[in-house]
Amino acid sequence: MVARRSLGRPFGWLWAAYAVSAYGSGLGFGALPLIAVLALRAGPAEVSALSAVGPAVGALIAVPLAPWVEFRRKRPVMIAMDLTRFAAMATIPAAYAAGRLGFAQLLVVSAVVAAAKIAFNAASGAYLKALVGPDDLLVANARLESTNWSSIAVGPPLGGAAIGLFGPVTTVVADALSYLLSALGITAIRRREEAPRTPGGSPVRAGALLDGWRHILGHPVLRALYLNNMLVAGLIMATEPLLAVLLLRQLGFPPWQYGLAFAAPCVGGLIGSRLARRVVARYGRHGVFRTVGTLRAIWLIGLVFVRPGVVGLVTVIAVELAIIINMSLYAPVLATYRLEHTPGHLIARTLSAWSIGQQASIAVCTALGGLLAGLTGPRTALTVAGLLILTSPLLLPRGERLAPVDAREPAAPGPDPRQPIPSRTPGSP
Repeated sequence: MVARRSLGRPFGWLWAAYAVSAYGSGLGFGALPLIAVLALRAGPAEVSALSAVGPAVGALIAVPLAPWVEFRRKRPVMIAMDLTRFAAMATIPAAYAAGRLGFAQLLVVSAVVAAAKIAFNAASGAYLKALVGPDDLLVANARLESTNWSSIAVGPPLGGAAIGLFGPVTTVVADALSYLLSALGITAIRRREEAPRTPGGSPVRAGALLDGWRHILGHPVLRALYLNNMLVAGLIMATEPLLAVLLLRQLGFPPWQYGLAFAAPCVGGLIGSRLARRVVARYGRHGVFRTVGTLRAIWLIGLVFVRPGVVGLVTVIAVELAIIINMSLYAPVLATYRLEHTPGHLIARTLSAWSIGQQASIAVCTALGGLLAGLTGPRTALTVAGLLILTSPLLLPRGERLAPVDAREPAAPGPDPRQPIPSRTPGSP
């Protein structure tokens, strides 16, 4: 069983820090769009802009951060990014209490948090590979994935209730404090970390900004998975602000029901993430990528049929449950494969490139969805997203060899990323 396998105390601290941050973010799930709708009376176009512009600007900020993260010790980077997110989020309740909160501030905070998240995830992915052996990567990623979904299952209903009782910025305070606690947890990891070195000891090149994309696009399987992930993530996340407007404003759902609609299906995340290791052992990674990658895309169209009342709530829960079971099974397998097929000196830049591409796709899809919703209504925009995502399985890898490879270190500086890296003996969030 995944839950009974010990991965050591350092991973335990990393997992605990991730859990605190994840549960804080679960409480604050959709907090900025909710504040925009409830406190600032924003419409569909403004809510979509908040969900699109902030992450897009954050992705641009993260581009030059990638080499900086790559060639520094990862633990201090993770702590710094947690503290940055704490400081940014803390400005929202302060401005709200002073009566000075505005839409522009929400955009700035969204951008800063998005950039810090990309840098944190890049550092934590590289740090995770250093903490656990190659045989434990899938187990570790499955645990992080399970924690993520359990936090979303618990957090949004509590967050919705807290908003109803104490006001719209309550969950933002909890989210901000969770980053502070996460930084303390990471500080407790005492394992010595060697300072990374640039390949050949040479200074970082200007072209190092693009090395992550070169690796992804030069590897046929990663390239296919990357393009598929951008389309799926972009279209799924584009529905969040559309649903916020549809459920909260047009259909009259109270905030606690809105939270419940996204929380209850997250039980499926626990199921999928815990099944990942068994499913890979039985059907192989290619089977997971092709079959589960397809299954996670076919359900989104069901959101078009949401209606008021209990039937509408059950519809949202059923659709989200089907999507989440498949996403949570797929995600740790993808994260493990990506780490195994990336040389050690490229991990942070590769993960940054991956996150930046995903954020850019989310921003574009969300902006277009908001524009379409402003012209035709959120239900029409949901229909278009549901139809477009049905084309995403065409981008999944076909027939390529998916043998596990540990690419902790390159055989020599600047290896051909299309060639497998020799495996080594054992030594996201």
